[in-house]
Amino acid sequence: MGGRQFAPEAWLPFFEWLEYTALGTAVRESIWAFPIIEAVHLLGLGLLGGALLLVDLRLWGTGLTRQPIAAVVRHGHRWLVAGVALMFVTGIPLFLSEAVKCYYNTSFWVKMISLPFALGFTFAARRWVAAVAPSRADWRTRLIAAVSLGLWFTVAAAGRWIGFSG
Repeated sequence: MGGRQFAPEAWLPFFEWLEYTALGTAVRESIWAFPIIEAVHLLGLGLLGGALLLVDLRLWGTGLTRQPIAAVVRHGHRWLVAGVALMFVTGIPLFLSEAVKCYYNTSFWVKMISLPFALGFTFAARRWVAAVAPSRADWRTRLIAAVSLGLWFTVAAAGRWIGFSG
């Protein structure tokens, strides 16, 4: 595989091992597994994206303005968690089926580096918003919405670009 190396070369054998696990091999060799798992992964993306967008728009002050911010955050939380869980459950077998390709793919590494920041920020910021319970959007809630949208756009764009690069 050519390409610019983003990760330490010492990691390559581990990625090769991951790709040839039973799950990675099964997904890669099946005619239907990858597309079905990918479709469910995209459903998870829709769930995650919808939950993020509803809450972030409320934090920005442009959506669901009759609902208290804390209530929108609380109600969106279960959908956010469900979307994240579905994305992880489906993302792992997708990754295992092409781990070596991912090793050489800069977009994969951008996604993997930005994902923990997006998750950490999202859950910490929403916990803060639910605890503080501002009645209206202000500069703090708008900043949280902007950072959240920026982080998740990075994760989503890098994830989408994995299929086009490498």
